[in-house]
Amino acid sequence: MADFRELSQLLGKLDENGVYKFLKAFVKNGATKQDGINAVIACQEGMAVVGSKYEKGEYYIGDLIYAGDILSEAMDILHDILEESDTPTIGTIVLGTVQGDLHDIGKKIFQKMAEVSGFEVYDLGIDVPAKEFVKKITDIKADIVGLSGVLTMAISEMKYVVEEITRAGLRHKVKIILGGNCVSDEVCDIVRADAATKNAAEGVRICMDWVK
Repeated sequence: MADFRELSQLLGKLDENGVYKFLKAFVKNGATKQDGINAVIACQEGMAVVGSKYEKGEYYIGDLIYAGDILSEAMDILHDILEESDTPTIGTIVLGTVQGDLHDIGKKIFQKMAEVSGFEVYDLGIDVPAKEFVKKITDIKADIVGLSGVLTMAISEMKYVVEEITRAGLRHKVKIILGGNCVSDEVCDIVRADAATKNAAEGVRICMDWVK
């Protein structure tokens, strides 16, 4: 059985070769889809270590970008075992990092975990203006909107996005979840969202409860 703590530690140390070696051996040894989900969770925990070291001044912006690159490749390695399922679609999510913020590491983890759980996810990317969220919600008749942000300034933009969704007459049709280091229950109240979390796995659980 794979030691997922080792995977978390490798990612937390930015050991690129170590992460890839671990995952390639993991996949080769017949990992199941559930094993793949556990590996994604381990990667999330490793990214939390990276984030903590950044906040303490031990890592810098370049390290965050590097960690994101490692994570992206890790998700590619896990892709086949995570996709080897005919899981029916349980709902649709419009996802994006709000305008003014360029971070997407946590968003990528959430997206992969949501897709594995049966959601169809439309990722609008980073630095997304409010009007793009509104347009996509309208086009696909989304069930859930995920607003991501790391910077404190993202809070006011999240609030603006929710206001624009409301003005478009769509607020009662969607649930809104906030994610990223800047969010909290207090921020959730300010923004007038339905939920907020810094944890991707918890975010997916919340979304699954909404579509039951």
